[in-house]
Amino acid sequence: MARRFRGEFHQKVDGKGRVSIPAQFRRVLESGDPGWSDGKSPEFVIVYGDHRRKYLECYTIDAIEEVDDQIAGLPRGSAERRLLEKLFSGQSTQIGVDETGRIVLAKKLRDKIGIGDEAFFIATGDTFQIWQPDTYETDLSRTEAMLDEYPEDFDPLTLLDQKRGE
Repeated sequence: MARRFRGEFHQKVDGKGRVSIPAQFRRVLESGDPGWSDGKSPEFVIVYGDHRRKYLECYTIDAIEEVDDQIAGLPRGSAERRLLEKLFSGQSTQIGVDETGRIVLAKKLRDKIGIGDEAFFIATGDTFQIWQPDTYETDLSRTEAMLDEYPEDFDPLTLLDQKRGE
């Protein structure tokens, strides 16, 4: 089974907020949901809390449990733990994929990121994001501008070497 999300997809959103999860993403969601089995629908968590983010961050059940465990390791009552608990527990929602491969994005979530009749899904490794397509294009321009700061023959994989050197 697939364990990491890959790819980008434009998906139609109907008037009730129903949108299809890309099939490749559904396989990863199934793999990352310990409660899933053949014939059942996978569940995942959408984190929407950070007001600065213009997208919804989607975690498999396994991935969000890793985050929850890290948060639980912080001192009780600390400002950092309280902040993270609000963002990842309070300002999130667990959602199931229906038998047709769709979810219903609540109006609150659609309004937060400005989704109308189309959503843009992009893989980010162990999570995926849902964007309003025009907002994503603007963000992509920022990414391209960052890349333009490097020489033409720059290989982005060299950034991984920097991590190993620490």
